[in-house]
Amino acid sequence: MTIKGRAISLAIFLALALAPLAPLSAVAGTITIKGSTTVQPVIQKAAEAFMKANPSVSISISASGSGDGAKALIDKTADLAMMSRDLKESERKLAAEKGVAPKLTIIGYDCIVPVVHPLNTAIDVSLAQLKDIYTGKATDWKALGSAQGKIVAISRDSSSGTYEFWNEHVLNKERVFAGALLQASNGAVAQAVSKNKHAIGYVSLAYAQTKELKPLSIGGVAGSAKTVLDKTYPVARALNLYTNGEPTGELADFIKFVLSTEGQKLVHEADYVPLQK
Repeated sequence: MTIKGRAISLAIFLALALAPLAPLSAVAGTITIKGSTTVQPVIQKAAEAFMKANPSVSISISASGSGDGAKALIDKTADLAMMSRDLKESERKLAAEKGVAPKLTIIGYDCIVPVVHPLNTAIDVSLAQLKDIYTGKATDWKALGSAQGKIVAISRDSSSGTYEFWNEHVLNKERVFAGALLQASNGAVAQAVSKNKHAIGYVSLAYAQTKELKPLSIGGVAGSAKTVLDKTYPVARALNLYTNGEPTGELADFIKFVLSTEGQKLVHEADYVPLQK
């Protein structure tokens, strides 16, 4: 190489060496998350905060029900399944057949709250009364000590983890009667109840915190962070994340963030119950 060529090469090297370096993200990659509309508000907040701190990570979230989250995990079309219920034995069996090893991480707690229109005079309802409403045995609000009128029962659809939990813990696995109106999400239930003074529905705690709805206590116990943690509220559950085996890389970092002090603050901000007070 000529002296002139060496000089040019040295100049290029020095220019590259002295150029300011762009900030590097701690982690990089893409995370696909699918499943529960209940867990989605928490994960949405966490994803936004995580991507802000790690610009090289892209997180896509789709919420259409816990059953869809389980299916996506088993079909390997999602890295993370959001679920407001546990995996069923049938789902675990199918996962094993497809070489998927579901690993559970609990990120917080929730409770399912019966809600009515603000003009409804009902205040409290028992588990037995709720079962009668959703199995079609109780049809008039007068029987529940409220203003007279036909009860319009609004339920989640069967792919929902909220529906599954309600069915097991309130209906004792009896079927919801055919006259109930089925909705695809917590938000859809909340909207339907807010527009009908004769309606009753059930939603996650985060969706009940609005002036457009009136939450009912169950057996004299109101759904709250306190009654969830002290286990006095009868319809409480965990917020679950499932991965295929032990998470690694950016997925492990994201889950670790959700479990961190900052992540648990986001659980609280989403009106759910953190793992600890």
